[in-house]
Amino acid sequence: MRNIDDRPVHKGLRNKLVNLIREKGITDENVLQALMNVPRHFFLDSAFEQQAYEDRAFPIGEDQTISHPYTVAYQSQLLQIKPFDKVLEVGTGSAYQATVLCELQAKVFSIERQKKLFDANKEFQFLKKYHTLRMFYGDGFEGLPTFAPFDKVLITAAAPFVPEKLLAQLKIGGCMVLPLNEGEIQRMHRITKLADGSFEEEKFDEFSFVPMLLGKRR
Repeated sequence: MRNIDDRPVHKGLRNKLVNLIREKGITDENVLQALMNVPRHFFLDSAFEQQAYEDRAFPIGEDQTISHPYTVAYQSQLLQIKPFDKVLEVGTGSAYQATVLCELQAKVFSIERQKKLFDANKEFQFLKKYHTLRMFYGDGFEGLPTFAPFDKVLITAAAPFVPEKLLAQLKIGGCMVLPLNEGEIQRMHRITKLADGSFEEEKFDEFSFVPMLLGKRR
């Protein structure tokens, strides 16, 4: 059962979490404010309510996790979201990252391959306040060609390779942020599509994500 009551105690815990993430090196104040605006305990079972504002991952079912808040902030900062950016998110999961992107005024198109998680999010009343969030059940490796091109692409699972179909759905000047590697540790990458159609790749810090898998799961 979720607790969707946001009390002063939760806001105080959120403020401490945001200060911690700032101390860890996140400098984009818009990203930090977005984290402050989203009640993370809404996305977890009420049994985890007291721990919801620790900088750690939690299981959400179907062998998936809600990411560390620092990881959410890190990927969001690398994306350099501008108001009204059209963002393809691969791996909705709990939808916590998606709501942070919405708070940054992005238009978010999010894909989830796990049908149970997708169905749970469709019934999650809090998400209905985000009119710029659209959720889809599908294979993340395929993206959403019908809605392409996108300003930004975010992959929230460990990609074994850079998905070519997702690169093709990027606008010129757009970028993809993804953790890349099949092992237990992945390095964060940002790939920018240049005017001549080529790509510029940047490498950042190491993280640990659940694997990005092919296909859909019912």
